[in-house]
Amino acid sequence: MKTLNLLIIFLSELAVIGSVAIWGFTLGTGWALRLLAGIGGPALMIALWSLFGAPDAAHKVHGATRAVFETGWFGAGAVALALAGYAAPALVLAVVMTLSKCLAVTWHQ
Repeated sequence: MKTLNLLIIFLSELAVIGSVAIWGFTLGTGWALRLLAGIGGPALMIALWSLFGAPDAAHKVHGATRAVFETGWFGAGAVALALAGYAAPALVLAVVMTLSKCLAVTWHQ
């Protein structure tokens, strides 16, 4: 079960990046802004995760700071998906991410 949970966490990380891309590409503005948001948004999320969230992050955060960071980072993915018009998948993503992270904390992953 613990290995499966790590897989779910990894897939959730990818889902966040994909959700931000979907949000960016579905903005109702001109194509230039959609392109910028659709590529730049995921790039920003990847940069933030690599700096603060990844196992080998240069400035890995711990404790309460980590909880705040992950809530914001994973939450941004769910919100982006909802803003793109996919409310039900956003809710599923939020629930799965929350349960998986709670198990990770319980299992010291």
